[in-house]
Amino acid sequence: MHWKGLIDTHAHLDFAENDQARKEIIERARQGGVEMIINIGSNIKSSRETVRLLRSFPDFLRGTVGIHPHNAREMDGDMLREIRELSAAPGVVALGEMGLDFHYDNSPRDDQRRAFRAQLRLARELEMPVVIHSRSAEGETITILREEGVQESGGVMHCFSGGEKTADKTLEMGLYLAFGGVITFPRADNLRAIAARVPLDRLLIETDCPYMAPVPHRGKTNEPLFVGHVAEKLAEIREEGLQEIIDATAANARRLFGI
Repeated sequence: MHWKGLIDTHAHLDFAENDQARKEIIERARQGGVEMIINIGSNIKSSRETVRLLRSFPDFLRGTVGIHPHNAREMDGDMLREIRELSAAPGVVALGEMGLDFHYDNSPRDDQRRAFRAQLRLARELEMPVVIHSRSAEGETITILREEGVQESGGVMHCFSGGEKTADKTLEMGLYLAFGGVITFPRADNLRAIAARVPLDRLLIETDCPYMAPVPHRGKTNEPLFVGHVAEKLAEIREEGLQEIIDATAANARRLFGI
């Protein structure tokens, strides 16, 4: 597998079993045509680890720091202050991932709302874009984003899986939509239809590795190299050239994250 110029805008390399495995994953991505990976913080531990990784791979990695809705119950003032401090580290380009997850409800919903709003306000203050997680909570996610002025900071709805109305409302706020391996799954016709009509300058690609590997690797551990399969599927469903998709999504990532 070899592509050219890919940017994986959402990966969790800190979930690798050890440093050696992580180095091998990164090297496979390099050799396969990935030019940059954005590693995503999901709690304080992974945000700290993301900053460590950015020091180790300054030419290849960028990162985000934030509190995932699964971990929202843990967030307090001290944690928010540390997120602020970590956000100033070299290579940190956004806050997140943050948002609402009413599918798993791993944190009480009020805690999720509180953590989401607090991080959106911090992002607006710091003038940094946000990486948004939304599952089974699309309506409330959109409401909070509007109320907290996400238009001022900008951001991306990661691993988009909502309906047409949610897509339209997200785009109206000036946000980007990121698609991952799910668009290659057999039953994802509705999602593919949405991906086909997103303006090219608002489109991002991601893996969300190690989760949700695309076809033909479904069921295996996902890794940034496989973002090329997402680009291929987008080119197919949009009837556009593969390199056009790769170049546009990379340019979009650089614009959003100030890379």
